[in-house]
Parts: sequence; C-alpha cells; structure tokens
Amino acid sequence: MTRIKIDLPESADYATEMRVRVGDANYAGHLANNAVLLLAHEARVRFLNEMGMSEMDAGGAGLIMNDAAVVYEAQAYPGETLRATVTAKDFGPVGCDMFFRFTRTSDGKEIARAKTGVVFFDYDKQKIARVPQAFRDALEKLRA
Repeated sequence: MTRIKIDLPESADYATEMRVRVGDANYAGHLANNAVLLLAHEARVRFLNEMGMSEMDAGGAGLIMNDAAVVYEAQAYPGETLRATVTAKDFGPVGCDMFFRFTRTSDGKEIARAKTGVVFFDYDKQKIARVPQAFRDALEKLRA
C-alpha cells in the first residue's frame, strides 16, 4: 500500500491553538479525518484574519480549496488542545499550497498533517484570478 506523504516546510507562517470538540470525534472516539479538514479550515481563517483578510477577500480575490490530503500520525481526543501551524508555499500564477501541522500541546506529539491546494477566485466574475499582490505583500510582512 502506498501512503500519502506530506513534506512540511521547515518554518511556519502562523500558529494558533484549538481544542478538539466532541463533534470532531468519530465512532472510535478519536479525531475524525473530516474534522482534521475542519480544523485546517479554522486555522486558515485565523491565518487570513492575522493578515487582515478573509476567504472571500484575500487581498482582492477569494479562495477556493481545490484539493486536500490528510496524514495521521497519532490519535487525539475531545478536550485536548492542538497547536496548528499554517504555511503558504509553492505559489503558482493563480494559487498556492497551504500546509498544516497539528501537535498536541500537552506533550508535543504530532497528531496530523494536512495540505490543501487553494486557488484565488473572483466571485463577481466567477473566474479564477491571479494571486493578488496584496496577499503576497501581507504574507511577506507576516514573515518579517
């Protein structure tokens, strides 16, 4: 069986903490795969907010997630706090990849990794848009 591998960037652009909620657990009582993507979504929104942006206006265009991958490393349970890091990397003309690492704050154990591809989108014209320079500028300012 071939496993998906997500190579994370060496440094992160942003970090936040979030608790695993009861609704994030699957039938076995641990963090569900769909919940990892929900946590990544929340981390992405917080990351954008840190830059003064939103998913609908990330420097002049919105964002659409066009692919996603999740890799589990360990179980997490409701009530535990996870540290989520976010990194935007591998830019093309119309999008980039966003990398996420989730670690348990109590012991530093890595729980999961995720990668999402995002494209910038002009919702008024219903067309893919180029990466806004304002997004690139805000990201560079955050990294400084």
